[in-house]
Amino acid sequence: MLEPLRTRIQLSGRFVVELEGRRAEKLLSGRQNRLLFGYLVAERDRPVRREVVMELLWPDRAPASADASLRPLLSRLRQVLGDRLVGRSELRLILPAQARIDIEVAARCLHDAESAVLLGRWKEAWLPAQIGWSITSREFLVGCESEWVNERRNRLQEDHLHALQCIAAAGLHLGESALPESERAARSLIELSPYRESGYRLLMEALEARGEVAEALLIHDRLRRLLRDQLGVTPGEEIQKVFERLLNRGRG
Repeated sequence: MLEPLRTRIQLSGRFVVELEGRRAEKLLSGRQNRLLFGYLVAERDRPVRREVVMELLWPDRAPASADASLRPLLSRLRQVLGDRLVGRSELRLILPAQARIDIEVAARCLHDAESAVLLGRWKEAWLPAQIGWSITSREFLVGCESEWVNERRNRLQEDHLHALQCIAAAGLHLGESALPESERAARSLIELSPYRESGYRLLMEALEARGEVAEALLIHDRLRRLLRDQLGVTPGEEIQKVFERLLNRGRG
């Protein structure tokens, strides 16, 4: 039995479109072509009305003018996609069941990683967390700007933070060789989201595992000062438990 020809779409970082073994990204050059195609890929689970597409592409243009401008874009897209693009007033992209789309891969991997972390299955969390981190570290639809693109980028940024959290948590339990990566992930989490206490807690635990108790206590002090000076609050219960454990260890 013949293997199905590969369909692969990469919307983050380098734009890649491979449709059943045929590379097609050069046929979709241009910001509006990529934006339209990316939107239909990302929203492929539901039909999309033409009015929504026009608002996406021309948010400041009158609908009648936008509709006239949409026709050649759709015509071009149909030339590339053939019968994979269906509908007129409502558009829908139909891809093979085995299609590999990077943002969907990232979402599945992140779900698997977070589920594994919750169950304490650290080895099972490691690889999907790394894959999710890699995909979400790239910019979504490079060169395209719209409210929808910005919303997607924000969602992927949040997914990126969750992937870092999974890497940091899993690395604490996978032996000494994984500790440096756990520490790097926790530091990145703090840099990208400085008010997220979980990043500080994970970094403190990674430093503790390396025997760097004093440095771990300094990380707590950094968070304590930040929350006091900026928000007028104190660190939460989970991080305080780590702090107390470190204090007791230091006294011992």
